[in-house]
Amino acid sequence: MNKNLKVLSLKYRPQIFSDLIGQNIISETITNSIKFNKVPNAYLFTGIRGVGKTTIARIVAKSLNCSNGFDNICKNNFCENCKAISNSNHIDVLEMDAASRTGVDDVRELIEFSRYGPTTAKYKIFIIDEVHMLSKQAFNALLKTLEEPPEYLKFIFATTEIKKIPVTVISRCQRFDLTRVRSLELFEYIKKIKEKEKGKVSDEALKLIVKISEGSVRDALSLLDRALLSLDEGEEFNLNKAQKIFGYFDKSQLISLFELIFEGKENEVLKIYRSIFDQGVEPKIFLNDFLEILYYFKNINYLTIDGNNFSLNDEEYNLIKKISNKIEQSTIILFWQFTIKAIDELDIVSNQNLSIEMFLIRLIHLKQIKTDLEKEKNINNKLEKEINFVSEKKMETNDLLDLKNKTIGQMKNIAQEKKLDEEAQIKDKIKEFSINSFDELIEICIQKKEVKLKYELEKNVNLVSFEKQRIEISFNDDLDKEFIKILTSKLYDWTNKRWIITLSKEKGDPSIKEKEINVKKNIFEKNKESVVYKKILENFPDAEMTEVKIKKGEKNE
Repeated sequence: MNKNLKVLSLKYRPQIFSDLIGQNIISETITNSIKFNKVPNAYLFTGIRGVGKTTIARIVAKSLNCSNGFDNICKNNFCENCKAISNSNHIDVLEMDAASRTGVDDVRELIEFSRYGPTTAKYKIFIIDEVHMLSKQAFNALLKTLEEPPEYLKFIFATTEIKKIPVTVISRCQRFDLTRVRSLELFEYIKKIKEKEKGKVSDEALKLIVKISEGSVRDALSLLDRALLSLDEGEEFNLNKAQKIFGYFDKSQLISLFELIFEGKENEVLKIYRSIFDQGVEPKIFLNDFLEILYYFKNINYLTIDGNNFSLNDEEYNLIKKISNKIEQSTIILFWQFTIKAIDELDIVSNQNLSIEMFLIRLIHLKQIKTDLEKEKNINNKLEKEINFVSEKKMETNDLLDLKNKTIGQMKNIAQEKKLDEEAQIKDKIKEFSINSFDELIEICIQKKEVKLKYELEKNVNLVSFEKQRIEISFNDDLDKEFIKILTSKLYDWTNKRWIITLSKEKGDPSIKEKEINVKKNIFEKNKESVVYKKILENFPDAEMTEVKIKKGEKNE
């Protein structure tokens, strides 16, 4: 290895397949293809940053061109070919950065160079990093050579954005998707490197590094490098120092803050947040961690804390599980939506710290509002049960056997059964109306200026029967869903008596509006056959009757 390199990600860069971590299946597949001499024309490695795409490309190049052969590939003392490939200066292994050479002319130059066989190695190999940056024309120029290259030519592509590569190119390559390195495997890896570097770093700090790196080996080594450089002689890099340097904070603080939000303790919530902010934690990082905790509260019963997950320790896991039993799932989802919205607001607020404080205050009041609504709902449910009980008792004492066709879907209005307040007591003194027919009902709607109710009665209701305090109707699809409730409430207010509104399977009489339309139609047809109309047509052939207006009192004639 290049022991002179000071950066850990380069100093400990894997040189052979056995040095790789987290990509065992890919290593085994490529090794077998080389052993059985079934090497593809082109390899395509894709994955997130720092998982080993370029590193594997170089290892493949060394495996194909090692002077000692693949079975005896160099491990410590490198041959000339392996040494040159590791240092990126081999004459037959060309490394190209597609981010800086994107044009079709660069690819044409590459193709021209490919016409000549290798000088000192077995294969001429082109390693193109960030290949998705090539232009469309450059990809098209590469297609023919990529599909049928000379036997001595191999392509190795690496990319972080596979979707930007044309399908025609992907289909000509043997594709390998590099996965994120598992937490436990990455932890053991950087722990060994820490010991080689003789650095004092606690396991908890290493676990935080693994969490921040999100499965990227290079990120983990860069953070470890930063941690070791921050130490004075004889000092240990612990979790507290790691949180300060990397801008992360103790998750237990966030869990405590979450618990205080549900208890409605505004001052304590703001105090904890300000202490987190004083640690140098950015508002956006705080909100992202807040979302993470919300996720754990929602799914804690399906999660297990093991060696592959360093997001929570055992104490935090148990605390979240304890609190989650007291929280409704719908509340957590609502908090999630508010947090996402708060992240968007950060871009338009100049003082992001104040925005976070207002966000936390909103959550406290949101919880209070939800609690009040739940109390009101419980009261309403209790009242509804009491009203139903009273209604059932009253129905038992009345003779309901004479209802026509076994009344279907009877709907009672609960609102009219609520306890009387001062306003209801005043209504008792108001003159009672006597309603003995459907027409009288329409008339009283006009007197009381109940325009909406009058409209529904005239247009969407078909009367089946109208008896004392009992109306049987059918209706069309346009009837308002609250119609029955509103009508029973108004009838009770107007007559001081309870009415039963039943829905019938019978069609019933045409609605008032339908009757008006039929009357107009009959009058229209009658007038078209009249002598007057025919004489008008004789004198004015282009004339046409378009509408008939009914005089008052003519509707029912």
